Amino acid sequence: MALGLLWLGLVLLGALQTQAQDSTPNLIPAPPLHRIPLQPDFQHEKFQGKWYIIGLAGNEINKEKHSQFKMYTTTYELKEDNSYNVTSTVVWKKACDYWIRTFVPCSRPGQFTLGNIERYIGTKNYTVRVVATDYNQFAMVFFEKVYKNQEFFKITLYGRTKELRPVLKEIFINFVKTLGLTDEHIIFPIPNDQCMDK
Repeated sequence: MALGLLWLGLVLLGALQTQAQDSTPNLIPAPPLHRIPLQPDFQHEKFQGKWYIIGLAGNEINKEKHSQFKMYTTTYELKEDNSYNVTSTVVWKKACDYWIRTFVPCSRPGQFTLGNIERYIGTKNYTVRVVATDYNQFAMVFFEKVYKNQEFFKITLYGRTKELRPVLKEIFINFVKTLGLTDEHIIFPIPNDQCMDK
């Protein structure tokens, strides 16, 4: 009898593990960091200021699911230690919402980690890397986080204005595809005026 109960318990445990694995999204793995370019001679002062989010791509982004995603802004405010106070202003339930965090510089200029990471329960690692920028028009920034033992990554196309030249969007699309993402993982948020000039 005891052996039968043990066997039943093992079978149920196996079924639960299989069910748990099936409910976890099948994400494209994050690329190794050494494959992500880093803006040469990164200039902290020039990068600060407001950026509009023109494009987003990532292993958790779904074009169909996020088709109504609205444009938002992210402002980088440089501090004396070359870290940034970073404020994203988004439209949430018809109101302006603010997400504030700190990006702390690493030994390589243009690469950052999330400050006070222990406040973000479940987040074990968070890396930000400026891939390319001309400081005046556009920037491409790579984000990677390990949350509850899963790797999530995204690439953001920033613009100093709400529109960018089509060639910059093409460069963005081509780059994210080199990381294993497809058209289904790329969105261009809908321009809007709400919360943009706060």
